[in-house]
Amino acid sequence: MNLRSLATALAGIALAAASLAAAPAAPADLSPAEVAKLGWDALPQILARIKAPVFPSKNFPITEYGAKADGTTDCTDAIAQAIAACNQAGGGHVLVPDGVWRTGGIRLLSNVDLHLADQATLQFVPNDLSKYPKVTIRYEGVERENVAPPIYALDQENIALTGKGTIDGGGEGNWQAVLRPAGQLRPNFVVPFRCQNVLIEGLTVHNSPMWEINPVYCTNVIVRDLNIDSHQGNNDGCDPDSCRYVLIDRCIFNTGDDCIAIKCGKDDDGRRVNLPTEFVVVRNSVMKDGHGGVTLGSECTPGIRNVFVYDCKMDSPSLNAILRFKNGTARGGIIENVFARNIDVGKVAKGTSAAGFLIQYNYGNVRAGQTAYVPILRNVSMSNVKGTAVPGLVAVQAGPTAVLENISISDCTFAGSDPATTEIFKDNIKFTNITILPAGADVGPSAISPNARLPVEPARTP
Repeated sequence: MNLRSLATALAGIALAAASLAAAPAAPADLSPAEVAKLGWDALPQILARIKAPVFPSKNFPITEYGAKADGTTDCTDAIAQAIAACNQAGGGHVLVPDGVWRTGGIRLLSNVDLHLADQATLQFVPNDLSKYPKVTIRYEGVERENVAPPIYALDQENIALTGKGTIDGGGEGNWQAVLRPAGQLRPNFVVPFRCQNVLIEGLTVHNSPMWEINPVYCTNVIVRDLNIDSHQGNNDGCDPDSCRYVLIDRCIFNTGDDCIAIKCGKDDDGRRVNLPTEFVVVRNSVMKDGHGGVTLGSECTPGIRNVFVYDCKMDSPSLNAILRFKNGTARGGIIENVFARNIDVGKVAKGTSAAGFLIQYNYGNVRAGQTAYVPILRNVSMSNVKGTAVPGLVAVQAGPTAVLENISISDCTFAGSDPATTEIFKDNIKFTNITILPAGADVGPSAISPNARLPVEPARTP
């Protein structure tokens, strides 16, 4: 290197250092005690930490790398080449045009936005497991090696999956037919693993092998404007797992399991990793079929905290709960600082494991040789909820070791609930200004705040 080049390089380093020094430092994380004290006043500081990644305006159409939407061409290699070229060029947008593109597993790389056109479908075909080479995943809260998820990223920054197209996971049954003889487990569908700055936006998601959107060990995640419609086994809609600063916004969930399930690891392996999930915001979304509108647990050993849910609609005779808390009798872990408000509820299912507010702290049994840990639920509030057909207001199922502290339901109106519920749980839950009306009664105007931006349900193809 000559002197002029060296001087230029040093000047660049000095300029970068000066820019870093001038940049405002990110605010410190709020502690659980601070969030408990601030409540909803903590929300603006949390939202300020969640930002979408930005990509260079360079395009890499997959057709330029050999992809064809002819119904027979395997586009796996072409898509991989386009993503690699985009990454090596410093980032941009890998474009998937209109059409149905058959593919195996896709691996996202840093600074790449995989963008689907409005009429584009990525059709994942699970008949050849060599297209899904084994990777590290987390299966129901425990790390292991398994076939790769259809869409996967490992240790990447600034990645996105966007557009108004469709990702089709191939269906649980097709995956089971291939995986059972190979002794492998169903993969979750979209799994960014140990990634930072993740955006998943605009897509229709269906036919998932298992859980649908599953960020694991990620920071700064936005899941926005998705239409998640998949009713097969264990088809949770969105499962942030040991993640920090997550925004789930303007999504539609119609699922075969929990609409949203917030998790952070299970039992001994969860304690080994020891990464809680914290600073999660769910807003402006619609929940239909699902075991819970927003569920926390049951994989919750390192703890789940600082969760805010607001301006949502929940309505289905197959929806088991508005808020659902799951933990084992000896799994341990603290679920704390959960705040929900401004929720319009239509129908909620009937049954012993269904209620508007459902606490299941006897979920799963102690395994032989497992040390007992105390499950704790504390600092939870639900307010300004209107339910037109909520047969069971509250259900608590918990063993004698469970600790339930500072739980409140206030300023809510429910039609069709059992008025005696507030008496049954008066020692566990504080009820304030609860109106219970006869079945079919008018519960009044919407609970959702006027500035909410709920998603518009897309038109269905006949």
